[in-house]
Amino acid sequence: MSFFSALYKYLPSFGHGLWLTILLTIIAAILGFLASIPLVLGILYGNRFWKLLSKGFITIVRGTPLLVQLFFIYYGLPALGWRIAPFNAALIGFILNSAAYQAEYLKGGFLAITTEQMEAAYSIGLTKWQAIREIIFPQAFRFAIPALSNEVIYLVKYTSVAYIIQVPELLAQAKFFASDTFKHLEIYLLIGAVYLMLIWIVSKLTDKLEKKLYIPGFDISHLK
Repeated sequence: MSFFSALYKYLPSFGHGLWLTILLTIIAAILGFLASIPLVLGILYGNRFWKLLSKGFITIVRGTPLLVQLFFIYYGLPALGWRIAPFNAALIGFILNSAAYQAEYLKGGFLAITTEQMEAAYSIGLTKWQAIREIIFPQAFRFAIPALSNEVIYLVKYTSVAYIIQVPELLAQAKFFASDTFKHLEIYLLIGAVYLMLIWIVSKLTDKLEKKLYIPGFDISHLK
């Protein structure tokens, strides 16, 4: 059987794998960002307990390999009585991992804002949390967009690790195809091109978002 004939036969499987890759990336990026907000607020504005908790979580996640984290969730937690489906286990791992890194990127955005802005917010009668919500956070997010966009790109590539815990994403489908047809070189070149296309699309979308939310007079090129 020729490569293209076999590829046509496997197209539904590759379509399913591509969909899982995109789904993992989008959900992990969005929920990871939402989870990163309390982490960075805990570090910068929380009491001693929340500072230690947030810093501890980020240190553990950033200091251990993603693969170890996935193994712990998928293979380790069942020993405690928590059995998690492969896709859900991968999603939890990606969300937690992404949250830790996005918190660090957001922290850089917060630290780029001068302390005078918080003082000005107090002078017009805003509380600390009102000032953070209305003035500080919107600017911090815009400053952090270049770094956050890199995290989304990394997530696209990280999803390929999910096949280790039996998630039938894009790379897993390529491995099934290669083991069935022995067309290793052809399929991995093709899958590499697909990942490259996905990353190109993400880069273009984040570039547009960055330009739309650009703060005049502030150079963010050094944050990439």
